[in-house]
Amino acid sequence: MAAWQVSGFREVRELGSGGQGRVVLAVHEESGAPVAIKYLSAQADAGDRDRFRHEARMLGRVTSPHVARLYRLIEGEHGTAIVMEAVNGVSLKEILARHGRLEPQAALTVLKGSLLGLAAAHAVGVVHRDYKPANVIVPADGRSKLIDFGIATPAGTASRAGTPFYMAPEQWRNEPATPATDVYAATCVFYECVTGHRPYRADSRAALMTQHATAPLPLEEVPEPLRPMVARGMAKNAVERPPGAAAFVDELDRAARAAYGADWEEEGVRALAAAAVALASLFPVTAAGLAASAGAGAAGAAGAAGAQGAGTALGSGGVAGAAQTANAGAAVAAKGSGLGLLTGTGAKVTAVVAVTAAATAGGFVYASQKAPDKTPETPEAVNVAATTRTFSQNLPDINLIVQNVEYAVVSGFSDQAVQQRVNQALRAPVDQAIDDYRRHWNRVRPSLSRDLLATPMRLTVKVSYGQRGPRLLSVRYLIDNPIYAGGGLEPTVKSVNVDLTRGRVLTPADIFTPAALADNAAVLSRRVPPPPPLRIDSVSCPFTPISDQRLIGGVAATGPMFTGDRLVFTFRQWGECVGDRTREVPYSQLADLLKPDVLRLAQGG
Repeated sequence: MAAWQVSGFREVRELGSGGQGRVVLAVHEESGAPVAIKYLSAQADAGDRDRFRHEARMLGRVTSPHVARLYRLIEGEHGTAIVMEAVNGVSLKEILARHGRLEPQAALTVLKGSLLGLAAAHAVGVVHRDYKPANVIVPADGRSKLIDFGIATPAGTASRAGTPFYMAPEQWRNEPATPATDVYAATCVFYECVTGHRPYRADSRAALMTQHATAPLPLEEVPEPLRPMVARGMAKNAVERPPGAAAFVDELDRAARAAYGADWEEEGVRALAAAAVALASLFPVTAAGLAASAGAGAAGAAGAAGAQGAGTALGSGGVAGAAQTANAGAAVAAKGSGLGLLTGTGAKVTAVVAVTAAATAGGFVYASQKAPDKTPETPEAVNVAATTRTFSQNLPDINLIVQNVEYAVVSGFSDQAVQQRVNQALRAPVDQAIDDYRRHWNRVRPSLSRDLLATPMRLTVKVSYGQRGPRLLSVRYLIDNPIYAGGGLEPTVKSVNVDLTRGRVLTPADIFTPAALADNAAVLSRRVPPPPPLRIDSVSCPFTPISDQRLIGGVAATGPMFTGDRLVFTFRQWGECVGDRTREVPYSQLADLLKPDVLRLAQGG
């Protein structure tokens, strides 16, 4: 008996199979767009089906150009399947197997792309738990994507699930997983990229557990300028690591620029793209001769390959991502192809934004996005209130007094889990400021005099609001973090923007179009130039342009605050000129650089 296939798709070839099911490369018959379809075995039991639904729900929460997209989950009388973006690329595992190791700039580029994907997951309360080279895909453009959310979990869930070579100490101890758990795994993989081997190697699972839990980190083979970053990312205690992927990206950028110059990322992308293209014969979409017909672009350098190569077997933990893959052009083709409307036999899709079940004639259909061929509807406004709270804490171990720092809190969400995730994001700038000072204190303490050690430092945080509903909440934090542990302040500005209709924290990629963020936000920098330089005494004090900040929006230093009719950008000065200045730009002047959904939210429509 022939295996069941999702209606409306033509199967091209199998990419991987195992006890729990198979992964195939297929083509959407109407548009020609390639997709990856993961089929659950017909013999799967109720637990397997629950895990399959769980993977779809976790992946469906995440929206990022650095994460392979979910189109939908179909569940009916004939079987169960997930239809996903097919990323035309080769796995990082395959690149390392063929090339041994990567140059530091290329390894940093892989890490940054992966962290941005993890940050999108962390922003909606999802911990991946299985970050490893096999789950990172590198297309021909050198921009990596994260795949396989098969064992992802809401933050705070305890489990020993994961791949032992990259598991954080708290995973081994069956403690709750947090974003810092993913940071540990990502740093392990970065270590492997720059050294050519894993940080810990052992003959047994027990020995490996002991090494991750207690063994010193062997940093000798890591390039010296990057050792502090690796030591932070792989700290045994989760609280000593960056609190999440977004915070780690900021550290990575600073370390990379200091070690390899302002052009480090461009150099890394070129090197990584070359490493991927050298393995272009493994690119599943290209190998199947689909890239040109699908409008997938990338002719010649074209695509990028499937997660683990054509012969990969799927493990017993579910239909793990053997090859969920498609290049950027194919993703564009899929976006406009009506994939969100397709169903299995006899099924009728109810298009929803979150991955939620809709009863149908043929079973249940889950969709991850609104139907792309219809005018998007603006979600209903919700009655969410935003208030300011204060937080105080005496931290004698780092000589710091946290006194009445401010942060925003929301209430009124019907889904308490969503409300908790939003409030965690709103509290994050305060927690990050304390963490920043802790690192600074540990660095400078040995050089401090007795008088300075006896003088406690004070951290202050002030909150200001832009939009406060009904559909968008925009909060700006002015953080005065003490420096030198003996006097002076280092002001930092961070913003958090929340789509209240969906309870989702907006990332840079949610706010701005790809064109606005391309080439280190060059277009956005030209459209929103920094204020003219100031002079303090004889010193010229230029403001830092947006393009030098790398990240726009979210909690980045130059993150915009939304007001009634304009965006407010904050520009920084450093060194002797520490300070900030804002520039306000009407939405109308940036309409082509803002995502339409965000513009509608900001304008209240």
